[in-house]
Amino acid sequence: MVRKRDLDRPEALWKETDMSRGRQVDAMVLILRTQGCSWSRSGGCNMCGYNTASDSEVTEAQLLSQLDSAMERYDGEPFVKVYTSGSFLDEREIPAPFRDELLQRFSSAERLLVESRPEFITPDSLSAMPAATTVAIGLESSDDEVLRHSVRKGFTTADFVRSAEALKEEGMMLRSYLLLKPPFLNEAAAIDDAKSSISFASSYSDEISLNPVNVQRGTLVERLWKRGDYRPPWLWSLLEVMMNAAPGPRLMSSPSGGGSRRGVHNCGECDAKILEAVRAFSFSQRPEDLEVGGCTCRKGWARSLQDGARLQTAVDTDRHLDDGLII
Repeated sequence: MVRKRDLDRPEALWKETDMSRGRQVDAMVLILRTQGCSWSRSGGCNMCGYNTASDSEVTEAQLLSQLDSAMERYDGEPFVKVYTSGSFLDEREIPAPFRDELLQRFSSAERLLVESRPEFITPDSLSAMPAATTVAIGLESSDDEVLRHSVRKGFTTADFVRSAEALKEEGMMLRSYLLLKPPFLNEAAAIDDAKSSISFASSYSDEISLNPVNVQRGTLVERLWKRGDYRPPWLWSLLEVMMNAAPGPRLMSSPSGGGSRRGVHNCGECDAKILEAVRAFSFSQRPEDLEVGGCTCRKGWARSLQDGARLQTAVDTDRHLDDGLII
């Protein structure tokens, strides 16, 4: 028997720590259950399974009930993050009256973070938002071919630049999300793509969040992963990208599923140490925090870089070689 979703309660809510005005502060993270991302109705992005948290039957009254539930746990955290699994600035997903009510409820927060696709970032939509707003855009890659074919993002880098300039015009901050290892890129190509994307996004962003792909259920990436045609990135690759990024906007990473088979991982022995180093660097921005020493699995990572480049393939070469499927 399938349990019926409670549309009067948010999908999730938790507390964490983030940065605001140059200092570490408490933050509340609220994920509203909405009617969902408009792009997902056209197939969505290849790696995104967040549409499973949406429900086409959600009403504005139920969104208000979700907000009431969230306010019961709000303790005045100075940083509030409101996620919708889609675009906060899409009025089909977040009706204007509800948006205004939410903004009023959190008006005392010194920083508000929301997410949006570029097509909804306009002078009109931004005029309704407080100056303390940070808008996050999932740019994913600075390569339009990667956006089109690997991610299936549905917009271009030119759309991102237009949105970034609109935010700057309104004096708002931009957090750019970038992917590490979109599908169909081998490990070495993924590292190069992430490095190039950070360099590109740095010119427009106040913060950059580097997100290693994790295998979400019901996605194209999951189908590739199950048959051995995709491996989530190595933690060594994440370190390589972060250690070699030029000084610029704050660079952070909070890997979803880090250390698991579906998330960014190494051998299991060194995963926790590296994830803690990445977490520390995300706050400190000190490169020395990423110096974690070695591990025997680093040789396996180096071999995977060579195999992917030599064979010109993005499949999980270690798995196929172990199974005797690649000669």
